[in-house]
Amino acid sequence: MEIKKGKKSMLKYGAFLFIVTVVIFLLNRFNLFKDFTPQQIKEYVHSFGALAPIIYIIMFTIVPLTLFPDSVLAIAGGMCFGLFWGSIYTMIGALCGGTLSFYISRLIGKNFIKNILKKDLGELSSSIEEKGFFIILLLRLIPLFPYDIISYSAGLSNIRYRDFLLATIFGTIPGIIVFTNVGDKATDVGSTGFYISISLLVILLLASVGLKNKISLRRVEEMK
Repeated sequence: MEIKKGKKSMLKYGAFLFIVTVVIFLLNRFNLFKDFTPQQIKEYVHSFGALAPIIYIIMFTIVPLTLFPDSVLAIAGGMCFGLFWGSIYTMIGALCGGTLSFYISRLIGKNFIKNILKKDLGELSSSIEEKGFFIILLLRLIPLFPYDIISYSAGLSNIRYRDFLLATIFGTIPGIIVFTNVGDKATDVGSTGFYISISLLVILLLASVGLKNKISLRRVEEMK
């Protein structure tokens, strides 16, 4: 039994190392995430011509392994493809990236992920186990919570992938639309549309702060 467990562990780590190797190759080969501003990302993605949407989705898929801010990529998506297609491609990429984080976390296990992220995800994972779909949905509605940390924590819990996926879809729609809209309107600074997009972003962030505080207060009340 011990030999079988050892082989299973080796396969897990081998799979993770393979994924990391592929990501490092892509980062070096295509200079992904070398430039950090939405404008620079836009120029890079557009340099691939007809393949631009695919490259953008790939970038969003592997971003969890870099912990690069998803919001910056979402804004770049709006600048690259406009509000409609930018939102579509961002949603696809976000779901792929979230799925990657979820299964890496579930495959490798708590201790290895904790060492990589330098964070103790135990409390968040426990909350996800208790509330499941509902807590993932709430956390996704709050851009102030790191997108990838939520995905990694969900993978450490016993939540079903289907519930994780559905909560991610419904929870990220508002944020994706707002951030891609900012990117879309950023090409016309000073226009009415630009100021509306900034106003919506401010409203989203303020609502996120309120929701985050409400969740924290509820958590304190439960601990009394």
